[in-house]
Amino acid sequence: MPMTQAHTETLTDEDLVNLARARDEAAVRAITTRYNRRLFRIARSILRNDAEAEDVVQETYVRAFTGLDMFRGDAAFGTWITRIAMNEALGRLRRLRPTVEWETYGANRNQAEIIHFPASAVSNDPEKTMAQSEVRAVLEQAIDELPDAFRAVFVARIVEGMSVEETADLFGLQPATVKTRLHRARLLLREELDKQLGPALTSSFPFDGQRCDRMTESVVRRICFS
Repeated sequence: MPMTQAHTETLTDEDLVNLARARDEAAVRAITTRYNRRLFRIARSILRNDAEAEDVVQETYVRAFTGLDMFRGDAAFGTWITRIAMNEALGRLRRLRPTVEWETYGANRNQAEIIHFPASAVSNDPEKTMAQSEVRAVLEQAIDELPDAFRAVFVARIVEGMSVEETADLFGLQPATVKTRLHRARLLLREELDKQLGPALTSSFPFDGQRCDRMTESVVRRICFS
């Protein structure tokens, strides 16, 4: 009897991997659904290009699913498959930028070698939706401007919500180093956002145009013609 989506959502990674080894379609779909966002965010934090990051995610799944026999459970499956994505992204980055230093990301390539940010809830208010999109675009640009090592840790730890320990394991860093890089990333991000958004704060909560005219007319009618 085929598994339902609700059923696969209750299964652990280990259960899904065992089923995926037998090419169970529902298990493969469940794994991709579970890790799509994480792999995309990690890949994009390295490449800073949506299309390249999407290609990395697809290639990651191909390599992972054809190499599941090599997954021994020494690390969590999520860490294992994310390392594949990270290595694929770093490989592409190195082809684009031959001088890139692998150590910048704290990655131990020998250990790890195996073979947009989503919008918030949809609003019915077009102006609010546009404002949220604009703010998100500014934030994403600011994150993109972070130094490589800080950006990758920030995305893993804050954007994707991985723990300090998971992030340290992923990048082959000490937990203290993760905390230090995260602290520096936050400071740099705050400085960049202050430069970009600071001037806009003086025009926050506008009350002009039709709103101003409507209020003026209402007061004039009440005061002058009552």
